[in-house]
Amino acid sequence: MTAYRTIVVGTDGSDSSYVAVEKAAALAGDGETTLVVACAYYPTDDRDVAAAADVLKDEAYQVRGSAPTNEILRTARDKAAAVGAKNIVERSIVGEPVESLLALVKEVEADLLVVGNRGLNTLAGRLLGSVPSDVARKSRSDVLIVHTVR
Repeated sequence: MTAYRTIVVGTDGSDSSYVAVEKAAALAGDGETTLVVACAYYPTDDRDVAAAADVLKDEAYQVRGSAPTNEILRTARDKAAAVGAKNIVERSIVGEPVESLLALVKEVEADLLVVGNRGLNTLAGRLLGSVPSDVARKSRSDVLIVHTVR
């Protein structure tokens, strides 16, 4: 049994974010805890998507509007269910990941926010901030940063 009633976990469709989903699902697996799987995205037009895909290559999935978000959430739900989570809610949220996740945590009155550590130890993450460090600093709920990238 966990002390958390509602857990929010962020995913961007990367393998490392699915590790965070699985950890959150294991924590929520008792059936009484609600697991909210969230994916933030920015709506884009076709020209922006094509330009971003040229630059981002394998990371381009992050900028392709809401259609990939639906697939990311379905995959995350399947992974969470496989680990044992029973009460799973999918949420796509428009906007920047940190502020969107924090707003969702507040909206659903989550006790715990789970994110992966991707970007935490990079130079850009140290200079510009990263999702894990920013949510840990700004969140009013507990934050679990899962080691998904070593």
